[in-house]
Amino acid sequence: MKKYTKYICLSLLGISLSISGCKKNLLEQPSESELNGASWWRTEADLKQGVVGAYRTLRDLGLLNYWMFGEMRSDNTTFQYNPPERGQENREFVDQFQLNSTNTLLQGFWQQSYNGIARCNDVLDHVDRIPMSDQAKNQAIGEVKTLRAFHYFNLVRQFGPVPLRLDVVKVPADAQSKGRAPVEEIYTQIIADLTDAAEKLPAVGDYAAADKGRVTKGTANAILGEVYMTQKKFGDALTALRKVTGYTLMGTYASIFTPTNKNNTESVFEIQYLGSVPDLASNFLYQFAPFNSGNVVTQDPGTNLNYNSGWNTPTADLIAAYEPGDVRKDVSLAEGFTNGGTFTAAPYIKKYNYGFVQPGQTNVNFPIIRYADVTLMIAECLNEQGFVANGEAFNLLNALRLRAGLGAKTSGNPIPALNVTSQQAFREAIYHERQVELAFENHRWYDLVRTGTAVAVMNAHGQREIALKPTTIPAGSYQVTENKLLLQIPQREVNLDNLSQNPL
Repeated sequence: MKKYTKYICLSLLGISLSISGCKKNLLEQPSESELNGASWWRTEADLKQGVVGAYRTLRDLGLLNYWMFGEMRSDNTTFQYNPPERGQENREFVDQFQLNSTNTLLQGFWQQSYNGIARCNDVLDHVDRIPMSDQAKNQAIGEVKTLRAFHYFNLVRQFGPVPLRLDVVKVPADAQSKGRAPVEEIYTQIIADLTDAAEKLPAVGDYAAADKGRVTKGTANAILGEVYMTQKKFGDALTALRKVTGYTLMGTYASIFTPTNKNNTESVFEIQYLGSVPDLASNFLYQFAPFNSGNVVTQDPGTNLNYNSGWNTPTADLIAAYEPGDVRKDVSLAEGFTNGGTFTAAPYIKKYNYGFVQPGQTNVNFPIIRYADVTLMIAECLNEQGFVANGEAFNLLNALRLRAGLGAKTSGNPIPALNVTSQQAFREAIYHERQVELAFENHRWYDLVRTGTAVAVMNAHGQREIALKPTTIPAGSYQVTENKLLLQIPQREVNLDNLSQNPL
């Protein structure tokens, strides 16, 4: 017996030495109830893939929920009523302010946002354990902190107080949040993330060509500036926005959005899509085309061309907002289509009508921040700190208007027609410029809320929509109150995480 015991002990010792030599211990397996990524997070390459995974959630968000809640809730877009197909009322309710907590789009927006946050947290949890240069480590931290801040900025503006998750869920018990954190606490975290990210990230010109499209120092500062503007801290916002350098306006408005100009000199942050790969392609072309346009708008020879079309269509209010001669109107939208010599009035977005690769797949990125947006924010901050006629704020606004073809000849010099002489008039001019310059880029809803004009604008807009479509809009639509500026917390989250609900 002693002989067999001796052999067993030697065998175990050999196994132990062998495991030690491989730096693996088969006798120390992670608990099956623990969510453990130790087998993955070992090398710098692993970490880089983790960072790419954090970007991946943006693609999901951008295909639907990003524009659904950032643009269709505003007076910029609505939907094309489709009598034969009545299976997408949940989308119509977003536009009509008829949402309730069981709407699946709410759950999708919430889940995609928190999936992105979780992936960012995962990178931050492991970055210090992996041997790598300080430069590579700082870049990884800066990238995911910017992405995490972006998700929380969207969430806090749409839902108000939300759970603040900053740690990795390692065991089932950690899945329960601490409840909805106060708005001030969420903004404090957003600002901390963006401030740290701006210090750690490379400038736009420091990225190799293969890495274009990643967030930069400018991205972090641009989002930080908008965060401060949302808090009415215009001095702090101006300081952050002044640091967004290395970008210039494109020569023409149309050139900004073509797939051949992805991540151009005006691009500060855009969601990346690759049309040649089904899971990485974009499909805005199809969703934004009129449902009865066949392949006239999409130019896609494939079948099933009308699937899920007719969404995020330009409103009559937005179409009327463009001044005569503004080239941005024709680049951004069309008021109908011609098929077989017959014109059909069905407005649709043209801005992303590029990049067809193969049926159902396009190569168009979705812009999140352009330098034009940054210049308009700087102009707004300057005006909020004191109106100065024909000062820097005027020059910034005029540069965009000149590119849009809006100007007058005075002594041989082109001068845009900005006949404003007060702070309030210039403030309204900026709001107007943001609506038409950034149309369909998901700024309008947030601008309305940020400037305190959402309730009045949306109620007036709703009355005009009802007058235009009296037989298709349900009773109770467009009755916008301060409470309805916040979305309902998804009922699933209320039930599972014991969260309080926003009042209707």
